[in-house]
Amino acid sequence: MDRRNTGISRRSVLLAAGASVALTAMAQPTQAVTITQNVSADPEEPGKRADLAEQAIVQRHVRTLWGQPGTQLGMLVWPASLPDQSFVRWCYWWQAHLLDCAVDAAYRARTPERIDRVVALARGIRTRNLTGWTNRYYDDMSWLVLALERADRLLGVRFGDAIGDLRADLIDGCNPVVGAVPWRSGDDFYNTPAIGPTGIAMARSGELPRARQLADFLHTRLRDTDSGLILDGVHEPGGRVDRTVRTYSQGVTIGLETELAVRTGESSHHSRVAALVAATEDRLTDAGVIAAASGGDSGLFMGILARYLAEAALSLGDTTAANIVHASARAAWEHRAEVDGLPLFGVDWTRPVTVAEHPGTLPQLTQSSAASSNLSRDLSVQLSGWMLLEAEYQLTAAGR
Repeated sequence: MDRRNTGISRRSVLLAAGASVALTAMAQPTQAVTITQNVSADPEEPGKRADLAEQAIVQRHVRTLWGQPGTQLGMLVWPASLPDQSFVRWCYWWQAHLLDCAVDAAYRARTPERIDRVVALARGIRTRNLTGWTNRYYDDMSWLVLALERADRLLGVRFGDAIGDLRADLIDGCNPVVGAVPWRSGDDFYNTPAIGPTGIAMARSGELPRARQLADFLHTRLRDTDSGLILDGVHEPGGRVDRTVRTYSQGVTIGLETELAVRTGESSHHSRVAALVAATEDRLTDAGVIAAASGGDSGLFMGILARYLAEAALSLGDTTAANIVHASARAAWEHRAEVDGLPLFGVDWTRPVTVAEHPGTLPQLTQSSAASSNLSRDLSVQLSGWMLLEAEYQLTAAGR
């Protein structure tokens, strides 16, 4: 099936956006809702849990973009302010991960509604981006090309030249002198969150020499020899390293090395995966559960690690990776709160999503109070939970 993007002019998009903002300004704010500790029946099957996580995000976050039929995006917070309901704020890479999760769900249990949602989300991203599929940020573009490639490969849903346009920009962005792709066009920072997913995209498109070069850059330039973990990035020229360690940097590196291990058969890549998974378990888990992040962009870090740990377990039989995913999924589910019978995940999967003794409402929470009580309004945090549960389903379905 080839569902191609229909042409929409920038002028019509801007007019639609203006009309949407005007209509939203007259609308009533989102009503307050009560959060409770989980009280509903507890489904044992991972697929049912993933389905509930999907339902929660679709109901709370996913809306039509600017009144344009056949387009959808995810509101960045819930309940949303009036500007957020109009998608005034734009976060390209969160939407790419929302699309990727929608692909997960459609692959788990294909329905016309899920396929339509994949199509609508991709069109929503293209429409809201205004100028095309691409932008200045190589990490953004790599996340989107990965989601679109999976929609094509797993579901047969294609969007014309989208993958080709994005892949061409990623290839053009690689600096042959440095041997890597920077964070964004014209920048001197070469970081793991851009290099890792770009390498995965290169491997999946058959560009194995490029993918290998990027993997080697991470291994030789950004691996901390003491911990075995991958650092955030390096400024070039100069070689000044940002030594921040993040869960999702390990995730994308595991994903890239897994792709190369499978596609090249070279034992070195398999060994790198095993070593990095072991280091991640040792230093970035709490009793086997992926370490907490926080809200905002970092809300996605945990889920991204879970996705690529599952890939390592499925493709290479890495039992440590599988165990981390299963332990994290159990913890996230057991510690959830609920709104109308649907899960609400916290930024820390190892502790309960606490609610007020006299149940309060999300709109009354500030960002600081949400963090202190392990509550989060952010789409990013909820996507991590959904991504984790889809990863556990894939492992269970494969007997891992």
